[in-house]
Amino acid sequence: MKTSVAHNHPPQEMRPRHRQTEHLDFVSPEGENDHVLKYKELFRALLVAVAALASWFFRYDQHGLVGAIGIAATLLGGYPIFHEALENLRQRRMTMELSMTIALVAALLIGQVLTALAITLFVLLAEILEHMTVARGKKAIANLLDLLPQTAELCNGDQVLQVERASLKRGDRILVRPGACIPVDGEVFKGTSHVDQSAITGEPLPVKKLLGSLVYAGTINQTGMIEILADKLGAETAFGKIVEAVEDAEKSRAPIQKISDQLAAYLVYFSLGAALLTFVLTSNIRSTIAVIIVAGACGVAAGTPLAILGAIGRCANAGAIVKGGRYIEQLAKIDTVVFDKTGTLTLGSPAVIRAVPAPGKSIEELLRFAGIAERNSEHPLARAIFEYAQRNIGTVGSPDKFHYDPGRGITARVEGSTIYAGSTDYLSRNGIHLPEGGIIYGLTEVLIARNQQYLGSFVIDDQLRPEAKQAVDELRSMGIQTVLLTGDSSNAAKRISRELKLDDTVAELLPQEKLNHIKALQEFKRRVAMVGDGINDAPALAQADVGIAMGSGTDVAQESADVVLIGNNLLKVAETLRIARRCRRIILQNFSGTLLVDGAGMLLAGFGILTPLLAVFIHVTSELIFILNSARLIPGGSLSALSLIEHRRPSAGQPVL
Repeated sequence: MKTSVAHNHPPQEMRPRHRQTEHLDFVSPEGENDHVLKYKELFRALLVAVAALASWFFRYDQHGLVGAIGIAATLLGGYPIFHEALENLRQRRMTMELSMTIALVAALLIGQVLTALAITLFVLLAEILEHMTVARGKKAIANLLDLLPQTAELCNGDQVLQVERASLKRGDRILVRPGACIPVDGEVFKGTSHVDQSAITGEPLPVKKLLGSLVYAGTINQTGMIEILADKLGAETAFGKIVEAVEDAEKSRAPIQKISDQLAAYLVYFSLGAALLTFVLTSNIRSTIAVIIVAGACGVAAGTPLAILGAIGRCANAGAIVKGGRYIEQLAKIDTVVFDKTGTLTLGSPAVIRAVPAPGKSIEELLRFAGIAERNSEHPLARAIFEYAQRNIGTVGSPDKFHYDPGRGITARVEGSTIYAGSTDYLSRNGIHLPEGGIIYGLTEVLIARNQQYLGSFVIDDQLRPEAKQAVDELRSMGIQTVLLTGDSSNAAKRISRELKLDDTVAELLPQEKLNHIKALQEFKRRVAMVGDGINDAPALAQADVGIAMGSGTDVAQESADVVLIGNNLLKVAETLRIARRCRRIILQNFSGTLLVDGAGMLLAGFGILTPLLAVFIHVTSELIFILNSARLIPGGSLSALSLIEHRRPSAGQPVL
């Protein structure tokens, strides 16, 4: 239970950093030294256990040979405790090892060899179990390292070569067979398949991949053979960012970790003070030793970073990269989530939300001629209208003539008729009489006319993400206020706000004005998370207590954010907040439990009710309970899909096909 509890270094701000290396180098989380250390710990524990049994059977010979063996076993088995206590004493650091050393020395001085052996044995066993629990937490996250294959099948003309993954470069075509792991981020160049990307994005079901679909490194191709055009490699991939975030998280310290260390230090001081008071009042050395032993804060000191590491790993499994432990703590306190509109709550691509035929005109006539006029245009609004017409009436004809006036509209000829599609100004300039009131809905509207007769209009707006409403509902159920800040028009923002039932909406904002609104919320003591995707969101993302960037967002937005979603599923925002809140609850449970157990234990020990043996049992048991409580956050089910992958592949450079 190596728990340093005082004079800590200040927590570091862990911001995303640019790596110079293109590819990740992976190191096994458990090296040869770790195995040697385990064997030494087990040997010490076994030695002390044998000595304790001998001391128990020959307890009437505590001052003879058995007593001498017991003292030697205590000194040898307790060496890590004594060494740590001495080092911390030199550095003026108050630790649990120091209080345990005092208790052991006191027990030996009064001839309580069996008590000293029992204390040593319990501490060593607790150390081993604690090491195993913490190692499990790190291993669960380090299992991510096993996701990427070390080799890949490179398409080189008519041949497919087995090459080292590290030799791949952007633009390479990579063949991925059914059951194989995808080695890079890229897009499907050839073929179709379903891909299990649950380990990266958190999606429970395989996702269908077609030509042009994005795929992620570390995901499993399931049904079809596909060729991938490599785009991001190594540390640049979504997988690489997860590994980097976890590495940063292990190095960073959340503010609550400093509090847990301070609590541990205060408990050590308090237990020594209580032990001194017990000895002065009772002159009972056994009660004094029990008071020292029963108090322990290793559970909070070791359990707090374990809980934070587990939370970061669980967020990564759910599809969100948290860039440090301090942001887990901040996420747990969030009471307001601010959304950008375009590309965040919406898909960022225009879609027809309503077709409005003119009085006396049919919807079929409006769709037919609008589809013909817009068919040959590549403008996003034109494509939205054409696709809408095609979905609703089927086949759409082609124009005989087509003219596009950039920024204004389209004129097309078909079957002797002239069709106009464009803005109010464009149709008015062409002599078409429009109904009173101009643009009815206040959104983007494209008007259609045929032979000087107005046929109707299409109301176009950005499409809401399918999961947006559920995501907002989940945040509301958690008691979180939702706000929309957008540079879009007021009418467009109000439509989104009404549909999602947001708590507040402010439209037509410049980037600096978004930042000012975040500041205003913070001045009212709100804890704000900002969710955005564009360059214009970067200032607000940086100002918010926690900035959350969409996976499809710009590099500037992702660099400014503290959390990056892999993919664009807004449900991950609520899930990440839930994980952070659960982490905080577990840490606070450990805090309150430690204070309760230690307080009651010292009181009972002071009155002579707890013996030293019972005190050490309570100490060790409570510490392990708190550590295991933190371990509940460690992601389970470690990516067993990989065990299904056959690794019988030719050596690098050998032709496969």
